[in-house]
Amino acid sequence: PSWGPHRLALLVPFRERFEELLAFVPYMHRFLSKKRIRHHIFILNQVDHFRFNRASLINVGFLESGNNTDYIAMHDVDLLPLNEQLDYGFPEAGPFHVASPELHPLYHYKTYVGGILLLTKQHYEMCNGMSNRFWGWGREDDEFYRRIKGAGLQVRRPSGITTGYETFQHLHDPAWRKRDQKRIAAQKQEQFKVDREGGLNNVRYRIESRTALSVAGAPCTVLNILLDCDTSETPWCTFG
Repeated sequence: PSWGPHRLALLVPFRERFEELLAFVPYMHRFLSKKRIRHHIFILNQVDHFRFNRASLINVGFLESGNNTDYIAMHDVDLLPLNEQLDYGFPEAGPFHVASPELHPLYHYKTYVGGILLLTKQHYEMCNGMSNRFWGWGREDDEFYRRIKGAGLQVRRPSGITTGYETFQHLHDPAWRKRDQKRIAAQKQEQFKVDREGGLNNVRYRIESRTALSVAGAPCTVLNILLDCDTSETPWCTFG
């Protein structure tokens, strides 16, 4: 294939997974280059003392990714595509869920849109990005599925992929890296609500630094991000 006119911003929410990063960046750079996809990898490194907020980091990555990219991939750092037939091209017809429930090694429910999801920047803006209310692990992508539907968009998924649950390599080892799955205060009830107010329009953050890096010859940009939390709105952003 020839290099197309579009350019992908690969947005990778990140905190303290250095060994996964060392594997991810060169692998994805090779994978996308082989498919002739112009791309820029952004490592969205949360350096504040709040709980991890994947959705807010993706919002920040979107806002900071610049005008020379016209679509995004929300991409987990611990998920590597093994099948070269997987499409990372411009998702003109609507959000394209690369890590579909039929292929993801762990998550198989039909409204799942986590792992790896491609959207045009226009479609992401139509959803007002992701909710900033999800601190700790999980549920933010389920809420985003409802945003996609609310924006009148249809999720598409890969077809003709025959590698099943062997389509991806999942690097996460739960035995030594525990997920922050605590549900604090009203968080349990909140996690099933749709956030109709917040998203791209009200993410609060500061970029502490922006560093161009090369990992085994593969270029990426590391954004050190300080998120802000209104503890009266979401008291579960801290462990205290």
